[in-house]
Amino acid sequence: MRSKKANEDYIIVDVRDDDFIGGNIVGCVRSPSSVFLSDVNGLVEKTKGIPKVVFHCMLSQARGPKSARIYAETSRNLHESEDKPTQEVLILRGGFSEFQAKYKASDIFGLYDHKSSVTSDVRDSLVLRTTRPL
Repeated sequence: MRSKKANEDYIIVDVRDDDFIGGNIVGCVRSPSSVFLSDVNGLVEKTKGIPKVVFHCMLSQARGPKSARIYAETSRNLHESEDKPTQEVLILRGGFSEFQAKYKASDIFGLYDHKSSVTSDVRDSLVLRTTRPL
């Protein structure tokens, strides 16, 4: 995601629940998995024009991938009249745990600080995996 702007070219969606406390990727959107189903339509509309939507939970093994799948299906259903999907739904490999281990001394963590964006060094080294085709 070299030379991209957070919340414009991509958005990071953190679906952790109580484990969100203690730190997050600065600039992320929080959408806890416990209420994700009731909030997904609003999230799809809020992120409609953003080319890449990156989901993660603590390990990106269950909640992150499940939320990404639900988001992709909901987006497809809400925008099925459009010619082709213009948005890529991704999952942060290793989740917040791996991300935090790699950047533990960095300034990219916040405690509920959603005003800043992720630095370009971090964007360049985000390891992503795509969701499976639906």
